[in-house]
Amino acid sequence: MINLKNKLFPLAFCLFGVVGANAQGKVIDRIIAVVGENTILQSELETQYQQMVTAQEPVDENSHCKLMEELLYQKLLLAQAQKDSLNVTETQIEQELDRRLRFYIQQFGSEEKFTAFYGKSVDDFKADLKDNVRDLLLAQQMQGKITGDISVTPNEVRTFFNNIPQDSIPLINAEVEVGQIVKTPLISAEAKREAKDKIAGIRQRIMKGESSFSAMAALYSEDPGSASKGGLYENIQRGQFVPEWDGWAFKLKKNEISEVFETMYGFFIIQLIERRGDAVDARSLLIAPKVDVQDLLKAKLSLDTIYTKLTKDTVLFSDAAAKYSTDEESKNSGGLIVNPYTGSSRFEMDEIGQMDQNVAFAIEKLKVGEFTKPMPFATKDGKQAYRILYLKTRTLPHRGNLIDDYQRIQGMALVKKQQDAIQLWIKKKVVNTFVSISDDYKKCSYKNKWVN
Repeated sequence: MINLKNKLFPLAFCLFGVVGANAQGKVIDRIIAVVGENTILQSELETQYQQMVTAQEPVDENSHCKLMEELLYQKLLLAQAQKDSLNVTETQIEQELDRRLRFYIQQFGSEEKFTAFYGKSVDDFKADLKDNVRDLLLAQQMQGKITGDISVTPNEVRTFFNNIPQDSIPLINAEVEVGQIVKTPLISAEAKREAKDKIAGIRQRIMKGESSFSAMAALYSEDPGSASKGGLYENIQRGQFVPEWDGWAFKLKKNEISEVFETMYGFFIIQLIERRGDAVDARSLLIAPKVDVQDLLKAKLSLDTIYTKLTKDTVLFSDAAAKYSTDEESKNSGGLIVNPYTGSSRFEMDEIGQMDQNVAFAIEKLKVGEFTKPMPFATKDGKQAYRILYLKTRTLPHRGNLIDDYQRIQGMALVKKQQDAIQLWIKKKVVNTFVSISDDYKKCSYKNKWVN
């Protein structure tokens, strides 16, 4: 069976693995291989293995050997990147460090819990991991040089599919494609004025010392991401939030409070706690203008008219979405909701919850080509709105084929071609690169000829 999620060799300079080794402090280290001027340590291999176990990936007696080959490949990439004088900037390294640390801090729930668990500060972690991340980025850059220009033609896709043994053609789960036409009611000038006046009053109370920012945020903020924490956001990277928020956060002085400013979500004030390069800790307070009931009703009535046109076939759904929908993400793709994990418009049935918890229930009653009546829902930014849902396609579980699953099979064919290019590149480069492997790992059955 061909794995539909098959990828190029994963790059194993994983933050979690390195962090795990630091936290355990029990790995007895030794050099188990050298590629060019780059060493592979026993700790690197063991922490990769522990990561597989933690992620509940299948492991067996060959897992260490498979991981060893991945590490050999990564070090070969790195060695070639060094020969080619490839370079990564300090900014790129810092951004990658921040991205990875932000992810793991979120897993712990807070920076305090993260640092308490590992017994070192975020800055110390970044210092420890900087060289590893630089190597990671160089290896990625080198791999991009090998595979970046590779593509597959329709004929190559067809040949690839025809060469798959019949009993190995992948099973495709039941999938759906769902479209939407969204109507978000306009916010009245009066509602905006009321929200702005309210947050201005809150800011005035804080500035007068009548209450702290954190207390007012806990009491009044309508930001679900921070209100329960007194408005606190930690380690927010430049570009992570809307530009207006960034504009204030990165120019405030420590403990300074911004003026009231407007964003697509409503009106904000923020207080800078600390800035570290392109990352800030800040308190944030949001007051969102309230949708008037009459404006919400107008949005529904507008969709009622569109629904009638759809059911009478006087307008195509894709045209109606492009013309009338207020959802910028879907209106330009014929109204189709895009799967954030795959980038396609198809959702496996167990992924429906990634769209909205009510979508699965709504489309369950639809036949292909049918629409729901306008139904209320909350947009990603929490605004009240109405939408019409449309079931474009529904497929039953089936063996993959070129008609229904071309994009998926095209992706598989591309991965195979990239893998072949990598195998050929390894074969050429390993001959002219110094590679030394410890005796206990020479016994592995590698795909490539690492041991002469």
